[in-house]
Amino acid sequence: MKTIHLIAAARPNFMKIAPLYHELLKRDGINPVIVHTGQHYDLNMSDVFFKDFNLPEPRIHLGVGSGTHAEQTGNVMIAYEKVLIKEKPDLIVAAGDVNSTIAATLAAVKLGIKTAHLEAGLRSFDRTMPEEINRILTDSIADYLWTPSPDGDENLIKAGISKDKITLVGNIMIDSLEMLRSKIENLDICRKFGLNKGRYGLVTLHRPSNVDHPEILEKLCKCLLEISSRLPLIFPVHPRTSAQLMDTGCETILHNADNIHLADPLGYKDFMNLVMGSRLLITDSGGVQEETTYLGIPCLTLRSNTERPVTITEGTNILCNHGNLNKMVDNILEGNFKKGKKPNLWDGHTASRVADCIQELISQNLKLKNRN
Repeated sequence: MKTIHLIAAARPNFMKIAPLYHELLKRDGINPVIVHTGQHYDLNMSDVFFKDFNLPEPRIHLGVGSGTHAEQTGNVMIAYEKVLIKEKPDLIVAAGDVNSTIAATLAAVKLGIKTAHLEAGLRSFDRTMPEEINRILTDSIADYLWTPSPDGDENLIKAGISKDKITLVGNIMIDSLEMLRSKIENLDICRKFGLNKGRYGLVTLHRPSNVDHPEILEKLCKCLLEISSRLPLIFPVHPRTSAQLMDTGCETILHNADNIHLADPLGYKDFMNLVMGSRLLITDSGGVQEETTYLGIPCLTLRSNTERPVTITEGTNILCNHGNLNKMVDNILEGNFKKGKKPNLWDGHTASRVADCIQELISQNLKLKNRN
């Protein structure tokens, strides 16, 4: 029996490991174990996703919690190293680009334990983003690199990484969506806000570049107020953003706006039901860019770059800022917005392909034995 550790840390990680966990349970000779680092410690940002995806209580919980980037990374390494020494898993799978991704990978590599990076090769080429540093470092030391799109392969090869380590598997976020699609579609969350499907916009903001600078946050809030006069907005507020809105006084302004509906962070099913029923998305999130591309919904990403360029070249995503956001919204409402298509292998079967990769490694005697 081969033990596979699946690293869970933050909302996107939970969604990425869920379909893989359930797929690996079906495979003979594989024991998937969820390792929750505790990087997202708020109930609405963590535990609710385990319920949505029918995941068991994590057998290993590191309980790291909040802190600076260095504190989180260091604390995960310290806590997880103890687990690795005791359990000696055959492989760890770290998804995405959060601090726990690089921390868990680094702890395992230093102990000679094989590692895989799920969603490898994504690049924004903006090193001011902590996630970009995490992506670069994780890809440079992981043994197996599973990419969601061809640009990921190209980025890794340009970085001098051997093609033998790289496998294009597709986008596992789409697996998560398809896994719960029928349950999502049976909901009608917008009614709770007094709104109808197709007649509202959905907003998510949490990036430091948008919410940590009061002057930028205030400009974005002004944009949202102006947009809400033409299209009602639902705005589930990330804990990080909530604190900044309170500090700047913007929370009161948005709360008093007639057509802006502030909400606590939502579970995956509720949130995706709102996505599916929305006229457009305004976001700075990574995953939402992918989900809207798959669903064919216009997405306006408040960033100067994206590590998911396929959502722009093939999908419905476009980059913007507070200076042109209103114009972009008007274009969508007037019907003047590009049509996208689903990228290759964004088909709901990525978890199966990843599990095939793991079984192939096992059949080759896996080389998942500790090197030391």
